[in-house]
Amino acid sequence: MSPTSKPETLLITLTGKDRPGVTSSIFAALAQAGVEVLDIEQILLRRRLILGVLVTAPRDWRRLQAAVEETASSLGMVVEVDRGSGDNKPRREGRSHVTIIGSPLKAGAMSAIAGRIADCGGNIDRIERMARYPVTAIDLHVSGADPVRLRALLAAEAAAQSVDVAVQPANLLRRGMRLIVLDVDSTLIQGEVIEMLAAHAGHEAEVARITESAMRGELDFEASLRARVRLLSGLHASVLDEVYDEIVVTPGARTMVRTLRRLGYRFAIVSGGFSQITDRLAADLGIHYARANELEIVDGVITGEIVGDVVDRAGKARALREFAEEVGVPEAAVIAIGDGANDLDMLNAAGLGIAYNARPIVQQAADTSVNVPYLDAIVYLLGISREEIEMADAEAGIVTPSPPVS
Repeated sequence: MSPTSKPETLLITLTGKDRPGVTSSIFAALAQAGVEVLDIEQILLRRRLILGVLVTAPRDWRRLQAAVEETASSLGMVVEVDRGSGDNKPRREGRSHVTIIGSPLKAGAMSAIAGRIADCGGNIDRIERMARYPVTAIDLHVSGADPVRLRALLAAEAAAQSVDVAVQPANLLRRGMRLIVLDVDSTLIQGEVIEMLAAHAGHEAEVARITESAMRGELDFEASLRARVRLLSGLHASVLDEVYDEIVVTPGARTMVRTLRRLGYRFAIVSGGFSQITDRLAADLGIHYARANELEIVDGVITGEIVGDVVDRAGKARALREFAEEVGVPEAAVIAIGDGANDLDMLNAAGLGIAYNARPIVQQAADTSVNVPYLDAIVYLLGISREEIEMADAEAGIVTPSPPVS
């Protein structure tokens, strides 16, 4: 562009120490010129402000440039005014949200992820921090890359960098009410209920061995479940109360349910465990739906048999579809979370299947993996920040721990 020709637009970039009134002062100078605001971005890092404003260029654009520079000088800040033509219209094809979760999140991992996005022809349009404690979560707004190819490429890079990366298409589903379906053992809670029951029967080691083989997909789930349940024969039903009191809910589970219920989300738990435990757990956590196997109890004693059909791998997927229909959401709006081979059909049936601290076979098949020990990290994939969670909790009188001072 010729130095004397009139530009169509001006990009004004202001940087410096933040203070009250910076943004209003710049816009006061722009208002005097009667320009139209086309785009704006502002971020704050450690009290350092970066403000970018794209405006139409007035007839006397040099006068506006001088006014903006004078305002910046009075604020002790630095300003650049770039002349150009055209609006800042975004590319609409291949738009995705790429969420990166690390503990810690190192610069090398960010470099590698950004490199793979570039390899796909993608551009990072915007970056937002979702959380800085107890994990670091960053959300990248990416355009120009096919989400399916991007997901496959970033999954391999995430494993190499020991971080979690989720790729989701940028569409309205991320903002709408959704159904979240969770596995229970080793997902919603720590440990396996059947092993806790077996400990009271003196068969914990044997049951644990069978459970691990079943979760890796080496044994038929129904056959393995019936074999394990037979080892519980003769236990008094009061043991169920003792085991329930021993259950440790996964860190962040209550926060996740509490936060997303505020937004109208619905929750379901689908378990290969036992309804005598899961029904109580659902009531305790505020979960709307629950489905699990029912232990047969006769005269207050566990018989070692199961009542009715077994909730196996196919049964979990079937329950997910039934709950989605009851809630009134499409399967694309369902998020499923699990860790074992019997969760695979459920994860595949959902719009977003998340392998949570899962076996390798599950991580390879799921849409994404989360390997940090906090279940509420899931909310960062939905565009909800830690600051928003803590603000909502504070308004409800719930005190959350403060991050350590660095």
